[in-house]
Amino acid sequence: MSVLRRFDPRRHPVAWLLLAVVLALAALWQLEQARQGIETRPLAAGDTPATVYLARDREGPAPLVVVAHGFAGSRQLMQAISYHLARAGYTVLAYDSEGHGRNPLPMSGDVTAIDGTTRLLVAELRRVIDAGLALAESDGRVALLGHSMASDIVVRAAFADPRVDAVVAVSMFSEAMTASAPERLLMVGGEWEGRLRAVALDAARQVDAGAVENETVTSGQVRRRAAVAPGREHLGVLYSETTLEETTRWLDDAFGNDADPAVRPTGAWILVLLAAIVLAFRPVAGWLPEPLPPPAEVTAGRFLLAVAVPALLVPLVAVTGYRPFLPVLVADYLALHLALYGVVQLALLRRSPLAGSRASGRAVALLLLWGVGLFGLALDRYAASFLPSGERWAVIAALAPGAVLFLVADAVATDAGHGRLWRRVLARFALLLSLSLAALLDQERLGFVLLVLPVVLLFFCVHGLMGRWVAQRAGPLGAGIGLGLALAWALGVSFPLFAGRFS
Repeated sequence: MSVLRRFDPRRHPVAWLLLAVVLALAALWQLEQARQGIETRPLAAGDTPATVYLARDREGPAPLVVVAHGFAGSRQLMQAISYHLARAGYTVLAYDSEGHGRNPLPMSGDVTAIDGTTRLLVAELRRVIDAGLALAESDGRVALLGHSMASDIVVRAAFADPRVDAVVAVSMFSEAMTASAPERLLMVGGEWEGRLRAVALDAARQVDAGAVENETVTSGQVRRRAAVAPGREHLGVLYSETTLEETTRWLDDAFGNDADPAVRPTGAWILVLLAAIVLAFRPVAGWLPEPLPPPAEVTAGRFLLAVAVPALLVPLVAVTGYRPFLPVLVADYLALHLALYGVVQLALLRRSPLAGSRASGRAVALLLLWGVGLFGLALDRYAASFLPSGERWAVIAALAPGAVLFLVADAVATDAGHGRLWRRVLARFALLLSLSLAALLDQERLGFVLLVLPVVLLFFCVHGLMGRWVAQRAGPLGAGIGLGLALAWALGVSFPLFAGRFS
């Protein structure tokens, strides 16, 4: 206990802030070093925004590698691969597919049909290939790399486009390949992606029934390999040293290249940077007025009632009354679900969020400055698209009322950040359970809600911690409003714009 007190940020805020700054500077140094020697420039393939990555010391044109992200991803998510392949001497072109990142066009078509959304995404990729081959730095040879959803897109594009010489599918789930095509296919899956690893191994066994993981199999002109990145999951596989090395060797073999650039790990440093930003917020929250005395704890019976009833009741009501009206997958349902959840929970708690609240304006401003501004800018530069454009502003505005209502109620239920750990965990688990129930009740329209759950869980772990520190000093109102606006922003920028049929 004495050790914990010694490092308590409330007792030594300056030392705590300096520690956070040192960690942030170390992470920034490593992340910027990984970009050294690489030139980037924007490129538009029609309406599709893209980025070209080129090594500054390269000579002459080189094979083109087009990099495609997965569902709810962006060019930023693929940066580790893009920079590494550029250092290996390739001309790299990464893009935001329709409905994602900075792309102004929504996804369209029927997501349940191969000749719907999938066909349109393949056509978009082929337009990007055209734009990349028009670059003076491209020598006419092409490879495609896709993650998750885009693994299916790159495989299908290779079928449709004879210019494609090699394909890399990361976290692959495509069923499009045959025993003879694509001819040169590397599949990389994370160790913890059991189902996707099985899909990749089955694809390798189309060529050789005795194929095993991490072994290259051939049959005539067909060459395949199902590689495994140790200790990685669906996103971590993109930053894995194994993924980068396997991809480089595969492309070098296809194009007769002999580059062997050192792997510069960025995934861990991104986490260090984001953690440092959160740690720095603890002493910064001390700029708010002196801490309020803890409110009288909500009785266990009332707390459990306020957690259980909305978790079970809201999905039944919201699913029945749900009518899509926003151009983002299930964002309109989330707006409805969160608003009803917050209203029901506040009614059951019988406690006003105004009680015990003060300096709410400063609390909101501080959470937005840190949780959206500083944290978001770091995320946008190094890991994921976080700056909204076009219709996303309207989506954020539509999500905000419901998100604010829910998080104000959550702050009241957890006693303005003073609630016991089991109560805080149970309150957040109840929301995740409630959203899962909604997805199960209407799988056709709301199945995509399940993809929201990791975003919400990450939000609770990061922004929820910052909100707790604010609530302990300013009460539930400012913390709830600030967190609600931050959640609306995070959801509004994370999920694809969609103008097609998914119901």
